Parts: sequence; C-alpha cells; structure tokens
Amino acid sequence: MSAVHQLVPAPWSFSVGTGELVLDAGTTLGADPELSGARRWLSRALGAATGWDVAPAPAQSASIRLLLDPALDAEAYRLEVGGAVVISAGGASGAFYGAQTLLQLMGPAALRQAPVAAVSTWLVPRVSVEDKPRFGYRGTMLDVARHFMPKDNLLRFIEVMAAHKLNILHLHLTDDQGWRIQINRYPKLTETGSWRRESSLGSWRAGVFDARPHGGFYTQDDLREIVAFAADRHITVIPEIDVPGHSQAAIAAYPELGAGPAEGSAPVEVWTRWGINETVLEVSDTSLEFYRNVLDEVVEIFPSPWISLGGDEVPLTQWQASAQAQAKAAELGLDDVSGLHSWFVGQLALHLQNHGRATSVWDEIGDGGLPDGALVASWRGYEGGIDALRKGYDVVMCPEHKLYLDHRQADGDDEPVPVGFVTTLQAVYEFEPLPGVDGTNFAGRLLGAQANIWTEHLDSPRRVQFAAFPRLSAIAEVFWSNPENRDYDEFLKRLTHAHLARLEAMGVEYRPLAGPAPWQQRPGVEGWKRDYDAEQLVRN
Repeated sequence: MSAVHQLVPAPWSFSVGTGELVLDAGTTLGADPELSGARRWLSRALGAATGWDVAPAPAQSASIRLLLDPALDAEAYRLEVGGAVVISAGGASGAFYGAQTLLQLMGPAALRQAPVAAVSTWLVPRVSVEDKPRFGYRGTMLDVARHFMPKDNLLRFIEVMAAHKLNILHLHLTDDQGWRIQINRYPKLTETGSWRRESSLGSWRAGVFDARPHGGFYTQDDLREIVAFAADRHITVIPEIDVPGHSQAAIAAYPELGAGPAEGSAPVEVWTRWGINETVLEVSDTSLEFYRNVLDEVVEIFPSPWISLGGDEVPLTQWQASAQAQAKAAELGLDDVSGLHSWFVGQLALHLQNHGRATSVWDEIGDGGLPDGALVASWRGYEGGIDALRKGYDVVMCPEHKLYLDHRQADGDDEPVPVGFVTTLQAVYEFEPLPGVDGTNFAGRLLGAQANIWTEHLDSPRRVQFAAFPRLSAIAEVFWSNPENRDYDEFLKRLTHAHLARLEAMGVEYRPLAGPAPWQQRPGVEGWKRDYDAEQLVRN
C-alpha cells in the first residue's frame, strides 16, 4: 500500500518517490523566523518521541527545514522528502500542519510522548505533498458544563484535535448543570454553581440518579493556559456563556437573576437532570448588567474573534408568567414575550461589539432576529444556516442528525448509552455542509462546520474519547480534504492500517470498528438496565 493511504486527513496532492530518508540523533531543525513557533513545537514533539536533542541549524541547511513561501495561503504547505525534509508554508499554521504530516509519515511511535524503544534511526518515505484546508473553520464543540473535564484531559484532547488539523474548539462552559469558568466579580458562580448534588443516569425521563456530587471549574489562569496551549497548535478557543436559557447554575448562585422559581416554591439549585429546562434569566437590567460584567472578564481571557452567547432552547413559560417580562415586551413594542429572546442576546452582543468581538449563536436566534455580524451555528438541521446565509451572515454547519458525536454509533444494547440518532462512522464521513445547494449564491459565507460533543451521557474523558473517535478522524477529513476524492472504503483502509495505531499511540480510547469492547459497554450492567427499562416504560 502506498504512503498516500496512510495519512489522515488525506492531502490534496501526494506522490511517492523512491527509497527513504534516514533521520538519526544528528538530525537538525531550522526555520525561517516567521515559522519559529512551528519549529519550537516540532522540536519538542520529535525530541519527546525519539529521545534526541534535536539541534538547531540554519533554515537552508538543516535536516528538516521550515521555509516561508508567500505564494502559498497561510494554512497551506508543501512537503518534500528527498535529501532533507523541506516544509514550505504560507504561514505559521501551514508550517505546523506540514509538521503534523511529517510525524504521521514517521509512524505511530512519533506521536508518543516518550521513546518506547532504543531506535537509532527513523525512516521517512520520499514523498511530495501539496496540501491545504477545504474550510477555514474546522471545529469541535466540547461540552464541559454537563460533565467537567479536568484541565490535563482537556489539553490532551486539544493535542489530538491538532493532530487532525482541526482549528476551532468551541468550549461550552456554562449550563443548567454547572458553571465552569471563574469570574472574579461573582465568586458564587463557582462556589455554588460549579457543583450539583447528583446526576441523572441515562434519560432524564427515567428518574434514576447516581447520588454522587459532580463538579469542577477552570480558574482564569487555567483558561489562559488552555488558550495558549491551543494557540501554540493553531487552535482558537471560542468560549460559550449560554443565555438566557440553560442558566440555572448561575441562578442557583445568584437567585436575583431568575425569572421565577425552578420548581414551585423550592429554592433553585444547580440542575441534576438533562433536557430542556424552563428556568430562564429574567429580562432585567440586573441580569444584563451581571452578564456584561461576566463578559468583561471573558474577553480578557479569550482572544477569539467570537464569543458564543448560545441562545438555544429558551422556553417562554416563566416570561409569560412574569410581570416584568410582560412589561419589557410592551415597552419594546413586541407582540409577545417570545421577542425577548433575541432582544436579550442582542443587548449582550452589542456589549461584545464594544469590545471588538463578534457573537456566535445557535440558529434559534434567527427565529426572532440575529445580532449584527453574528456567526450562526446551525444545529437544527440545515435550514437555519441556509436562512442565515441568505440574510448575509457567516455560518458554521453542525446539524444534530449528522454531527452530534454523543449520539450512538450503532443499534443494539452494546452501545454504552444508546441515545440519539444512529450516527455511524460512514455517515459522518459522507457529511456535506450544504448538500445539493450551491453555496456561492448566498450573501453570507459558509465558514465551515463543527462536530458537537455534548456530555450528558459522557461522564468521563474516556467516554468522550469513545464517542469522538474515530468519527472525529473521519470528520476532520471532510473538513480538510478535497471532497472530489472522498472514498469511504479507501479512508477505512487508511484508518485500519495506520490511523488507529496513531490514536493508540496518543492514548485515545476510541470505539473499535467491530463495536465496543466489553469494558466499553454499559458500566454497572444491572444499574444501566434498570435505567434503560425505566426509560422504555416512559416511552411506551
């Protein structure tokens, strides 16, 4: 099998020469000044995997050369392996992607964090690669609100994203079930809002709970570290502070933010169930000022051009019963309180504009009016995104029935928590952001797409890995590679012969192609069966 079949995502152009280049402990590494960040990263990666002290050398004479080529786009690169490894790139990101391709060519052991054998030489096939991304936005949304992911696990997830040439991490930091970002002005957000007393097992309808407290949060320095770590790998972190729904954790910490009690007259607590929650923020000056102050701290931590305000799944029940909400709707000349949804998000979007940032929102906001300059993430199928494109907005496609990686990967009882649509490896590989639609006819821009990983049923980093991979490997190829060359059977060969070994070398506990291993199936079989049976009773 030729080396072209070993790379994931597949490059746009690839040819194989004769023989192999030998790299050894005398290997040197040099780069043009503009590509020094990629040189530092590659030096660390090579040194870790090989055990060598990779010496610096002038860019034009080193064994591995990173050279700036202004004729290439910023994310494009050309890799030539002959008497030396020469990576020519249009910018720092292109050089980094070329370095990732080099590591793949060196074999799975090159992706480990320490040597696994006393190997004195490494062989690199003599190849020529010309490569570039299909989309500028190649994203993954990770929900750390429902189940908290410790910082070290999150950094490792970012590392694996980078190996797949993904460049956006949309980090869902707040929800009904937990608040995960330290806000100095409002300490109760993490003192109270970051912990819940228990969690639903399986479907929230089943009424089965684990009786275990769950929580955690990132300090602001943790998040600065995460942002810097990601930026070193050319990944932008977009934070999401979800409003005006999905806000019960914040209301539990500061009850004055709420539009009404969560359940009767009981005190509001951090929510322990999944699903759509009727608890929403009151459309008050107090709530707006609170979130403006929150966003003032958020923008100091995250340099992303976009800050997500969420805006999805906002029931109207509490606003319909709120005199304050009714009065605000009348004051604004709205037909009813439903218009408060877009108005509230729009007020905070204006505040972000004053900081020089754009707003990212889920597509529901389009039902009542989008903020100026918003980036729309279309999750309810394609129509919300297409409507936004027609209106001139930037769009990222992430339809639930195609790109939700918390959904089960096959039918059958062996899947750990069999929720959502069946979303197979082949199905995600065959995803198209605008199927049957000519994207050039819109006033807006399709920036790309993202896979969404919600964690209601993914209660550990191991479960996240199982849900994400190898489906995220397939999605990365959809986002990066030439769609005209896409072939699922050929991808499956590359995955089987080489890429699963790379995932193993990186420590990724992916779902085997033949189905879950016994230890990956439902934990605590009896307890899960009880939950599953209870859910069936509700459904029936």
